[in-house]
Amino acid sequence: MWGWQGPQGTSEKRIMAYEGKRLKGLVAATFTPMTPNSAVNICIVQQYVDYLVDKQKVKNIFVNGTTGEGMSLSVQERKRLAEEWVKHARGKMDNVVIHVGCLSLEDSKDLAAHAASCGADAISAVSPSFIKPSTPDALVLYLKEVASAAPGLPFYYYHIPHLTGVTFGVSDLASKMKAQIPSFRGVKYTDVNLLEFGVCIHEHAEHDFLYGVDEQLLGALVFGSHGAVGSTYNYLGATTNKILTAFAEGNLEEARKIELRLQKFVKFVFAQGWGLPEFKNIMSVVSGIDLGPPRLPLTSSFKPEHVEKVKEEMKKLQLL
Repeated sequence: MWGWQGPQGTSEKRIMAYEGKRLKGLVAATFTPMTPNSAVNICIVQQYVDYLVDKQKVKNIFVNGTTGEGMSLSVQERKRLAEEWVKHARGKMDNVVIHVGCLSLEDSKDLAAHAASCGADAISAVSPSFIKPSTPDALVLYLKEVASAAPGLPFYYYHIPHLTGVTFGVSDLASKMKAQIPSFRGVKYTDVNLLEFGVCIHEHAEHDFLYGVDEQLLGALVFGSHGAVGSTYNYLGATTNKILTAFAEGNLEEARKIELRLQKFVKFVFAQGWGLPEFKNIMSVVSGIDLGPPRLPLTSSFKPEHVEKVKEEMKKLQLL
């Protein structure tokens, strides 16, 4: 793991710990386990880690992001979750990336410093989305402040414009971040604009661009993606890893066949009118780990009778 385990030294020494390393492969964007009354359920985390490693062969995680309902959690809840994920991932997983983005800059800096103190391997932050940055330079200044609170951890900008409404060109942002943020390592790119994504990879080949739209993974690989962050990798990671293997071996036809099965399942989910809350339910169904309900304002329309419907569809697509 990248996390610096020894005494605090200079930021230069800590940055040397990850220079030359790449964050590659699948990164599961973890759901936040909750009790029936929507309190954070820490007790589930160890079982969750073991499931990802043993059953899905996924050894990288992105904690407290969109899938984890991070923006609906308190700062203290996010800190407790970060500690728990890091503790149970140590020795089992390769990288634990903690999302620290908040509407408040001070809260983001607090979470970034905490992530460093508890042994996380990297941090990431999304743009503020209520009072938005007016220019790319303003956004970079904000992200620089966040990253400076954990100068020894790799920093990833989290680009998700359909939720934040922040649509600045990522290649330009990457250039500015590279110049101003010493720990800048790459971008979690959650957008369907593969044209821009491909340009980013071409112009910033030394950085990691992690694709965040699961059902378009193969397209991102063709453009040179170094890895991918997604919610379906929690329960479809073992199958998705076969796409990576087939692509690496030059077997594009096999990769396309596997991707199509995954796309059909995602299309099935969307056809029910389901979204993040129901994906969390599906993870519970597939893994056997009760992750509980989402937190308000999210609600789930998933019913007991949907369990068999999901299993039947996954069996039909050879995903179970």
